[in-house]
Amino acid sequence: MEGTLFFDGKCGMCTRSRDLVVKLDRRGRVATEPFQRPGSAERLGIAAHRLGESVWWLDSSGAVYGGAEAANAALSAALGTGLPLLIYRRIPGMRRLQERLYTWVAANRYRFPGTTPQCEAHPETC
Repeated sequence: MEGTLFFDGKCGMCTRSRDLVVKLDRRGRVATEPFQRPGSAERLGIAAHRLGESVWWLDSSGAVYGGAEAANAALSAALGTGLPLLIYRRIPGMRRLQERLYTWVAANRYRFPGTTPQCEAHPETC
């Protein structure tokens, strides 16, 4: 699995999470872009006002995932194994649990420690 992870480039925690995925991706399967970059909504095929709802994953087949599913897809691609996505999809109750946790984290993401946000450190990427 390969694809592009779209993340909140104005969020330090999101940028730190993106950096971890990039570090884990030893085979170059994951591209990353801040969803603030012009054209992101069009590439994902979603309304622009929805971009801030969650992290987004656009896989090489054109499928789009949001939230915890997107995070699991990116992690699966970075690690080179479908295990995180398989656990998310197949273990009873896991999807619901992860989505609830993800929704809470996303709603509070600016309160968590992080690193210099991507759009601040590299404004040309946003």
